[in-house]
Amino acid sequence: MRRDRTGTLETLGIGPIGLIAALGILAMSPQASREAATSGGGAARVFAQFENVPVGIAVSRDGRVFLAFSRAIDEDEPFSVAEVKNGKAVPFPPGLKQDRGPAGRGRLLSVQALTVDARNRLWMLDCARIDNQDAETAGIKLVAVDLATNKVVQTIEFRPEVAGPTSFLNDVVIDLRRGSAGVAYLTDASPKGPNGIVVVDLASGRSRRRLNDHQSTKPSPVLVLQVEGRPLVRQSGPDAGKPLAFGADGIALSADGRKLYYSPITSHRWYRVDTDALVDGRLAEPKIAKRVEDLGDKGFAADGMLGSADGTVYVTDVENNAIRKSDAGGPLTDVVRDPKLLWPDSMALGGDGTLYFTTTQIERGKAIRGKDERVRPFTVWSVKTNSRPLMLGKP
Repeated sequence: MRRDRTGTLETLGIGPIGLIAALGILAMSPQASREAATSGGGAARVFAQFENVPVGIAVSRDGRVFLAFSRAIDEDEPFSVAEVKNGKAVPFPPGLKQDRGPAGRGRLLSVQALTVDARNRLWMLDCARIDNQDAETAGIKLVAVDLATNKVVQTIEFRPEVAGPTSFLNDVVIDLRRGSAGVAYLTDASPKGPNGIVVVDLASGRSRRRLNDHQSTKPSPVLVLQVEGRPLVRQSGPDAGKPLAFGADGIALSADGRKLYYSPITSHRWYRVDTDALVDGRLAEPKIAKRVEDLGDKGFAADGMLGSADGTVYVTDVENNAIRKSDAGGPLTDVVRDPKLLWPDSMALGGDGTLYFTTTQIERGKAIRGKDERVRPFTVWSVKTNSRPLMLGKP
């Protein structure tokens, strides 16, 4: 059996018994079922499956689906961004290098997150990290592609004091109504620190760190996450024996853009802060910290967050194999919960209300288990909601 790295499965030169055995392996896979149980919505269904690991996801206003394959998760990824066409992952955008060559402006080295803005541009956040290594600073960047032409229209690079070797820029949201060309908010989930939020002025490309190593952006020093009934303690690498610890990761904007929701992965708490404070270059860090609201103990660790036009905030629950939602920071309720949803990671909303989300099986990787126990194929799921995409700004 040969597994095609673009997402399809080919059976070559095997007889009926071998084929039956191969299909049996897939049938026993926790990812193999085409539907997941839900609470508070329709059934979650398999949208697509891939041999490589989709992490970030974005949907354009005309329904095109894009995936990020981060080499920080799997260093052997053959490419880092793709468009889903007929169930296959096709490298995107055309003409941009995506191999493991030297980090730089013209190569997507390790894209972690994607989002589509109100002008139908796909923004790609390249964290430039390979496996558990430090970031290659020459490759850390935010890249915009005009989806009308499929061409790169802007590349923003970061100064070392904003995103240095220990940084792990992890997620991004966009508000085009601020300033002359909009603002991007990014999280730094670095396992080594410092953690924080990066604010980028899209007109000038200038960026600054906010809430730098504030307690709300740092991992809990006492929490050991539990997934599939097992503690997430590293079994290999230089940090063997230490619990998995990452800072601020998932972020989401409120429907009016005035609040930014965020949470460290290694934490059960979540927070929100006034975006007016984040973008005010005159405001000192202590004053920004006073604008942070502790929303309490959500009872689980979250990797991804997503805001919607109706004010609903969706949150991934990696410890309980679930997607949950909250109305403007209120109580969290289940959207879908099922053991097959192994580490729900990133989310995106389609124009028809379909919520797409990736599942990455991080808890089964070599760093945690000592050997790679992930089960292929990796699945992108979809579930119907009543929400619509949040794209702040004029088309």
